[in-house]
Amino acid sequence: MTQAMPAAAHTDINLAHWTLRVLPAWMRPYGRLARWDRPIGIWLLLFPCWWALAFSAPLSREQGIGALAWLMLLFAIGTVTMRGAGCTWNDFLDRDVDAGVERTRNRPLPAGEVTVTRALIWAVVQAAIGAVILFSFSPFAIGVGLASLLLVAIYPLMKRVTSWPQVILGLAFNWGALLGWAVTQDRITWGAVALYLGGVAWTLVYDTIYAMQDQRDDAIVGVKSTARRFQAHPRTWLTFFAVLTIIGFALAGWFTGIGMAYYLGLAAVVAHLAWQVVTLKPHDPADCLHKFRANRFIGWLLLAGILVARLA
Repeated sequence: MTQAMPAAAHTDINLAHWTLRVLPAWMRPYGRLARWDRPIGIWLLLFPCWWALAFSAPLSREQGIGALAWLMLLFAIGTVTMRGAGCTWNDFLDRDVDAGVERTRNRPLPAGEVTVTRALIWAVVQAAIGAVILFSFSPFAIGVGLASLLLVAIYPLMKRVTSWPQVILGLAFNWGALLGWAVTQDRITWGAVALYLGGVAWTLVYDTIYAMQDQRDDAIVGVKSTARRFQAHPRTWLTFFAVLTIIGFALAGWFTGIGMAYYLGLAAVVAHLAWQVVTLKPHDPADCLHKFRANRFIGWLLLAGILVARLA
């Protein structure tokens, strides 16, 4: 079922994105269900995986950078498919809420471009591809990966019952920090836990900023978020979670005994977070979206610090 998508005054849908332009017309709504037109979500889900792999993968003569690159590729493919499955599941559960929010009312399900049944089939197909990759790892790693599914399943419902849905998102989105260690070392160390908790705090920064776009509509339809909860003192709360982010990442470096180059990358992350918080315009949706998307640079900065420190 297809129909023309009306224009919206404010939306983060990018119909001109190359991932949609190369698809046949019938496939484009499915690409939008998977959020291929908004790759920032892929990066935010992928970076904790890559950080963990870069921290924990053996880099000996026998297992050099090639083995790490192969694992990073597998995690990238798994991230694209599992993020797409999660977004499709989210849109299925939120289709009625999305219809009442300006930024989301033109998504494929509320716009009537895809049926509910086909959306669910699409979610299963994507999840199956991710499962093939997961089941190629050790039994311990498989168990760690499967443990995240509960968080993925309940996250879309949390905005109806708590003002802290971003916490559940953070727990789910940063699970790759634990899975990466499970794949490379068949265990979860204190370094993995510190990296994971730092990533959860980071998610509370960027997704609170993202949710600021919808504060007015969320209040009308009854959706809760940290953006609404913190609206009286947004910078105070964002600063608090940014500090927790840095503490978590610093402890990850300390527990793993990584070299000083890592902390130079971490210093750049501190500067980037400070820029986000200080210059943020909480009631300007375009600025909030820009700051949210800018978090991909944090991912690259920290990854560069880890790789340089280990390869040095």
